[in-house]
Amino acid sequence: MSIKSVPTRGRTLDGAASIYDFCEPLLLLGKQKEMNDLVISLMQIEPSHRILDIGCGTGFITHLASRNVSAAESGYVLGIDAAGKMIEEARKLRGTETCRFEAVAAEDLPYEDSSFDSVFSTMFYHHIPLDLKLKSLKEAYRVLKPGGRLVIADMHKPTSFFGALTSHISRWLLFQPQIAENIKGLMPDVMVEAGFKEPELVKTYLGYIAIFSTQKNQ
Repeated sequence: MSIKSVPTRGRTLDGAASIYDFCEPLLLLGKQKEMNDLVISLMQIEPSHRILDIGCGTGFITHLASRNVSAAESGYVLGIDAAGKMIEEARKLRGTETCRFEAVAAEDLPYEDSSFDSVFSTMFYHHIPLDLKLKSLKEAYRVLKPGGRLVIADMHKPTSFFGALTSHISRWLLFQPQIAENIKGLMPDVMVEAGFKEPELVKTYLGYIAIFSTQKNQ
C-alpha cells in the first residue's frame, strides 16, 4: 500500500527515494560511516530507550541506531519523514520491531510530551525554511524527556574552501535558500531559541557539515 506524503513547506525528496541509498554515500565522500557512528555514540543509547529520527529518509542510520535498543525492554527507534515514498522504502528495506517508520512532518509531531529519550537528525534541516527549523526544534524539545539528548548533523558555516564551494554551489544548483540559512551558521542559535542548552559543536566534516550535541533542561 502506498503511503501519502505529508503536506509541508519544507522540501521533500519523494523522487529520490529509489536512489537515495546510492547517492548519499557518494555525496559524503566516504565519511558517512564515521559520521553515523559519531551521531549514535553521542546519544548514549540504552536498551530501553525510545529514540526519534527526524527526516529519516530511507532509514539507514535509523536502522543502525536500532541495533542498540531491545524490544524486550520496550526500546525502539522511530524514523519520520514527510515524504511518503521515503517511508515506503524505509519500511521495505529496514522496518523491524525496533526500527519503525511513519510519514510525519517534523514541525507537527503527533507524539506526547516527554516521550523520547533522544532525538537526532542527519542532513535534514537544510531542506526546511528558518521558521520550520524553529518550529521543528520546539517540537523536538517538547517530545524529549527532561535531560534528553538532541544530536544534529547538517550543513553549517563552511570552514574550508572546499566546504564553501560545495555549500554555495548546492544552494544555487538546488534552488534552496534554506541552505543559505545553514551556511550562515544559524542552527546553534535556533536550537537555543527552541529551548535547548547551548549546543556543542562536536566535529566538522568536509569543511561544511557540523555535528552538534545538546540537551533538554532537566
